[in-house]
Amino acid sequence: MNFKERRERKAFLALANGKVFRGYSVGAELDACGEAVFNTGLSGYQEILSDPSYAGQFVVMTAPEIGNYGINSEDMESRKFFAAGFVMREMNEPSNWRSEMSLKEALVRHHIPALAGIDTRALTLELRESGSQKPGRTPGRESITGITRVSFPAKKVTNGIRMAICISWFMILA
Repeated sequence: MNFKERRERKAFLALANGKVFRGYSVGAELDACGEAVFNTGLSGYQEILSDPSYAGQFVVMTAPEIGNYGINSEDMESRKFFAAGFVMREMNEPSNWRSEMSLKEALVRHHIPALAGIDTRALTLELRESGSQKPGRTPGRESITGITRVSFPAKKVTNGIRMAICISWFMILA
């Protein structure tokens, strides 16, 4: 993705404590909320996304480059992706003979919003210091005008457990 495309796909991740991380959208173009957690694996992003234990969570990858080997049906942990969102420093195009599709294509197909260009080191330190956070993610608008409070109702996940996630968060209106 070139600079112009990144600029046009501005998106923001806002934590419940008011901290905002700016990046650009690389997944499904939709607003979402969940619990922010981090994963220190250097590989295995497909297994993480398709692991049911990550349902309702935004997974922050600490490895700087994600997407190198793409997605293939043999490496799925389950029938679909379960994560509520995916955050990374940089998304790459796949260069692996086993790849059936790119990570970006898979995120869009599974309706998972994702952000790249985020300082995942700073975000991981914030999560480690403050504990898991309730984030919200939104694709950008045309220009940054200020901060507003946005509320979401509690969300019911597929296993029937009612989770009060992302009741309110801050986002930058662009």
